Amino acid sequence: MKFGRIPLDDAEGALLAHATHVAGRRLKKGHLLTAENIEDLREAGYDDIIAAKLDADDVPEDEAASIVAQAIAGDHLEVGKSFTGRCNLIAKEHGVIAIDRERLDQLNLVDEAVTVATVAPYDIVSPGQLVATIKIIPFSVSRPLLDTAVAVGASGGPFINVAPFTAKKVALIQTRLPGMKESILDKTTDVTAQRLESLGSTISLEDRCDHNRNDVVRSLKKAQQAGCDLFLIFGASATVDREDVVPGGVVEAGGEVEHFGMPVDPGNLLFIGNLDGVPVIGMPGCARSPKINGFDWVLWRVLADVAVSGEDIMRMGAGGLLKEIAERGQRREETKSSGGAAGKASAPNIGVVVLAAGASRRMGAQNKLLADVNGKPMVANVVDTVMSAVKGPTIVVTGHEPEKVEKALAAHDVTFVHNPDYAMGLSTSLRTGIRALPDDVDAVLVCLGDMPLVTADHIARLIQAFDPVEGRSICLPVHGRKRGNPVLWAKKFLPEMARVTGDVGARQLLEEHSDEICEVEIADDGVLFDVDTPERLAHLAERANSAA
Repeated sequence: MKFGRIPLDDAEGALLAHATHVAGRRLKKGHLLTAENIEDLREAGYDDIIAAKLDADDVPEDEAASIVAQAIAGDHLEVGKSFTGRCNLIAKEHGVIAIDRERLDQLNLVDEAVTVATVAPYDIVSPGQLVATIKIIPFSVSRPLLDTAVAVGASGGPFINVAPFTAKKVALIQTRLPGMKESILDKTTDVTAQRLESLGSTISLEDRCDHNRNDVVRSLKKAQQAGCDLFLIFGASATVDREDVVPGGVVEAGGEVEHFGMPVDPGNLLFIGNLDGVPVIGMPGCARSPKINGFDWVLWRVLADVAVSGEDIMRMGAGGLLKEIAERGQRREETKSSGGAAGKASAPNIGVVVLAAGASRRMGAQNKLLADVNGKPMVANVVDTVMSAVKGPTIVVTGHEPEKVEKALAAHDVTFVHNPDYAMGLSTSLRTGIRALPDDVDAVLVCLGDMPLVTADHIARLIQAFDPVEGRSICLPVHGRKRGNPVLWAKKFLPEMARVTGDVGARQLLEEHSDEICEVEIADDGVLFDVDTPERLAHLAERANSAA
């Protein structure tokens, strides 16, 4: 690959190194320069441009990232679409992420051009969660280098997998000492049940016994007879030795203690073992609390059928100091279900803000939003379209003649918010609408009330392209070389949108976050056509008549 200043005569087909404004258009980093782009650059006074030109054996960054991702992705993972040299792996199931750390390091050591970053091994992941990202640093890598990376990554099969949680019948055995309050045991049962239920398992047997070996043995026999898949034992007194009451009871019942103690705090006094092949976990005292502790790190693996040995536990020391990090490692909140199949990422909850506050000064005395379009007010056409395409909450921002706009939309299930400062610019209406959105939206579609040629298909294409995990956090329509409306924004931009000023809406935010923009090509000009003059309204009528 040749990188650097390339004369325009040789620049066609090269990849632009830095975003450049030319001919009223912004060419993004990585844009493939066309003959038309070259002419525009000449007219703008450029003699050369900083770009990358690929050699015959170079593999473009998106293709290379996808190839590496396919090689390392294992069970229950979705390989995302490559974007700006990045390809993400997304969890398809609720479970534990299993990563071969040694092979991951080997792959990252192949060359600085190929990188793989993951979440922590054996952490909990949920459907739709980003678990790894493959990033190609330059615009391309040579085929030999890519082949080497893939060979390392694929050697022995994929090394990143999700192990789904499986529903297990769990026995909870608690010992007690004289004078011990039952309320303490009740609380332990409740906390443990909540832990298990969040991971898809349940307590099918709870047994309480005196704190001695014989009673522990009897309780374990009950658990065996009940056909439980996992035995949890909580001692009334902390286990301080392999020969102590609880681990000793496991051995007397015919089981074995495989490991005692762990370099995780809280959680030091945990032990693991088995009884006739059924896992046994001796719970440390900290497990009475719902806060994360070493018991969780072992429980997650057992419920996902991921082997956990004594050596595995002894390797948990790095990152094992949890005392002051109560929330560390907690499972992310489950993706809200939208009625789809279990284990699939749900569709985003998209809110809509329709800007319908303008005074229509260029229209004269007529309020353009109330102009008849296809037998109903223009703003009603727009709202009908967005509501047919988006099922989330719809906010309509009013300003000029609010009563008339509300009357035009009286039959629509929308929320009206009035902007008393509408005359001060579009940004005031945008701020008003953004602040009215409910907290649970994942994105917002910002629409203009004077664009009746926007269709439900246009909006659907924006939603289809939208994927913040893949780096497509802002989706906007493009016809020809011009950007249009509406624009779909990820939730993370809402605080900035609520602070915009001036009369250009969120245009400045588009400049600041250009790397997260996805331009969606639209075949017709409906995404550009707004009605702001009597001539435009007459043209709209002509188009409707010709279409009929």
